[in-house]
Amino acid sequence: MAKVKINKKRCKGCNLCVVYCPKKNLKLEDKLNEAGIYTAMAIDESNCTGCGFCFIMCPDAALEIEG
Repeated sequence: MAKVKINKKRCKGCNLCVVYCPKKNLKLEDKLNEAGIYTAMAIDESNCTGCGFCFIMCPDAALEIEG
């Protein structure tokens, strides 16, 4: 089972991973991080197929696919 891991310190909230996730399994959080940014988060980790589109689209290498 694949799992997306998001580095909250590297994520700048550009929303590209959210837009390109074919399962619509990512969204921006409702609260700001320490830098004042709404970072990406997985909605349901068990719904991740491991396709890697989020990883490919992230300009800051803030995402990683495990499994």
